[in-house]
Amino acid sequence: MTSLLDQTRFSESIYKPTMARIVDINDLTALDRLFTVELPDGVYLDHQPGQFVKVSVLGVGEAPISISSSPSRTRQTFELAIRKVGDLTGVLHDLQAGAMVGIRGPFGQGFPMDRFKGKNLLFIAGGCGIAPLRSLINQVLDDRGSYGHMQILYGSRSAADLMFKDELHEWENREDVELLLSMEKADIDWPACTTGYVTHLFPQIELDPRNTIAVIIGPPVMYKPTIAQVRNKGIIEGNIWLSFERRMKCGVGKCGHCQINHIYVCRQGPAFQYQHVKDLQEAM
Repeated sequence: MTSLLDQTRFSESIYKPTMARIVDINDLTALDRLFTVELPDGVYLDHQPGQFVKVSVLGVGEAPISISSSPSRTRQTFELAIRKVGDLTGVLHDLQAGAMVGIRGPFGQGFPMDRFKGKNLLFIAGGCGIAPLRSLINQVLDDRGSYGHMQILYGSRSAADLMFKDELHEWENREDVELLLSMEKADIDWPACTTGYVTHLFPQIELDPRNTIAVIIGPPVMYKPTIAQVRNKGIIEGNIWLSFERRMKCGVGKCGHCQINHIYVCRQGPAFQYQHVKDLQEAM
């Protein structure tokens, strides 16, 4: 087998999409759908948790989408959680299983799984940030013995906005995972949920700051207060990781569309160690 990235290097161009088939579509929320995508025979994505692909529809356009599935699971397919927010995503939501889309990638730097091994893990997601974080969570669950205590904090506006509800129940029932949820609106279907923001969950957790890695993914507005809470727990800057949301265009650091000061998110991110980006507006 060849990876998709190797195929583009050795065929014509990294700018040329590979046509892939949508084999399944499942609703996650009123605005979010999970697309299972299959690449052509002999090609697999070979991605890392935290990376993204560019998805295109002929005659409509192209957009960066985070990969939601773990590379530790099937190589024949991968999953993309796509929110309906514009023209392209609207067209994607209108497609049926069997439709073809263009895929480029995977692009960017993912999370360094080898550096996380042996560490306790604190995963913090806000809103649709749970979609790329799911890839990392399932990667850890599939190699659970290589990691320490695992805590997941997930903040959502309401129960209707929660993504991957079935998996949330599975994580909640595992003895080796501590899952805490927060919602801006209380809901009787989730009685253990804390009313408020994800930062309101921190008083409920205990951790060893000397041996804990924190990963934060969500909308930019959540980073400053969440990082403050993580630092208050004693976790050092070098053990805090973020994923920046930017509209990557070319995916290879040529167009400058994703540039933040001297950083090209599509090449040097989306996953960043906090100590290297703490002076950027997105992390302050």
